Amino acid sequence: MSNWPNTLQEAIIFFADDENCQQFMTAIRWTDGKVRCPHCDSEKVTYLKNVRRWKCYGKHPKAQFSLKVGTIFEDSPLGLDKWLSAAWLIADCKNGISSYELSRALGITQKSCWFMLHRIRVAMHTGTFRKLSGDVEADETFVGGKLKLMNKQTIARKLVREGRLAGGGTVGKAIVMGLLERHGEARVRVVPKTRRFHLVREIEDNVEHGSNLYTDELRSYSGLIVDYAHQVIDHTEAFVKGNVHTNNMENFWSLFKRMLKGTYVSVEPFHLQAYADEQCFRFNQ
Repeated sequence: MSNWPNTLQEAIIFFADDENCQQFMTAIRWTDGKVRCPHCDSEKVTYLKNVRRWKCYGKHPKAQFSLKVGTIFEDSPLGLDKWLSAAWLIADCKNGISSYELSRALGITQKSCWFMLHRIRVAMHTGTFRKLSGDVEADETFVGGKLKLMNKQTIARKLVREGRLAGGGTVGKAIVMGLLERHGEARVRVVPKTRRFHLVREIEDNVEHGSNLYTDELRSYSGLIVDYAHQVIDHTEAFVKGNVHTNNMENFWSLFKRMLKGTYVSVEPFHLQAYADEQCFRFNQ
């Protein structure tokens, strides 16, 4: 794969050639270089050059297939030159790339770019059965507008919806729980509350028992000493005590919020997990 592009300029030129796109997709999907039918996994296929599709000799519906079938590119009229360039840009831009910026770069509509970016974010979600181990930091953050910048009517509606008579800086904000293995990967999950039930469940699902676990003084983390070597840093006293801190997770939050505030500006809560997966992919890769 030494001949693959290494810069954006090389990528644009490389993916403009349909033959290069086919070679790239074939190498990614079938590492042994043998194209197989996505429906029956048969190697008895032939390439139809006139229509740029493959045909499977197996007896089943939809015998013809393209490289897009079975991928996030399926059912899209946009060519692979646009898709692969978009994937390159969103993965390479440290703070993400907006649909408007991508529209100007690729010369297609903003609506198409918004659709493309969300499909690429689906591919950026990486599931695994492997649990984090060793030194693991756990922390949570609130995502939303600042209370002082909201008008009085907006604040009143949020307080009524939350069932509270007085609010603080966390009223109406989305909550994101984060776990980070030092010298390893990060994982984030949007959670409904910061209660013990929600936070500890994420830790149990993602961190091996017996690992060194570092958190702040939030009471929801109490009781973890039974299954983990749990140590707490009290941020009212200090931010670091030897090896006990959550600074790596705080670094992730700074990158995450810089992406949200600087590039995407206004993210709906039901899309927040997709944006979190995007930042996690870039951070881990």
